[in-house]
Amino acid sequence: MQARSSKLGTIAVLFTIISFGPFVAPAMSHHSFAMYDQAKTITWTGVMTRFVAQANHAEIHFVPLGPDGKPMRGPDGKPITWGVEMAGAAAVAQQGITVAAFPAGTIFSVHVNPMRDGSNFGSRVGALAKCPKAHAPAAGKNCDSVEGSEILGGTGF
Repeated sequence: MQARSSKLGTIAVLFTIISFGPFVAPAMSHHSFAMYDQAKTITWTGVMTRFVAQANHAEIHFVPLGPDGKPMRGPDGKPITWGVEMAGAAAVAQQGITVAAFPAGTIFSVHVNPMRDGSNFGSRVGALAKCPKAHAPAAGKNCDSVEGSEILGGTGF
């Protein structure tokens, strides 16, 4: 009788674990950074086009500045755009990263782990460096090199 009770308990536990599998996998995959190449870090300086404040992940969208200091354009002549995923809007707001602090036209620098698939999107790594209004860095430099720049979301760029 004791062995049968133990066997039924084991079956019940296994059934419970298997039943939750379909619900746990999507929840865990949402928080995975496997889509980002964490072995690679790119530093961009760009011009803010849009700040998306979402509960799960705030995003910043921008046009990168090329080595010549001018907005990058594709073969079609249109601006190339990039996006960066960050923590939720409330968390980044505590770091000073808000819609009000980063209106369209703001020039900033950011380190990102790019997407593995090569798309123009990445996950923020460390702090952002925000240039003073209307003061872009010298060609090939980042906002942390501009006098009066702000470092947000960390202690150093």
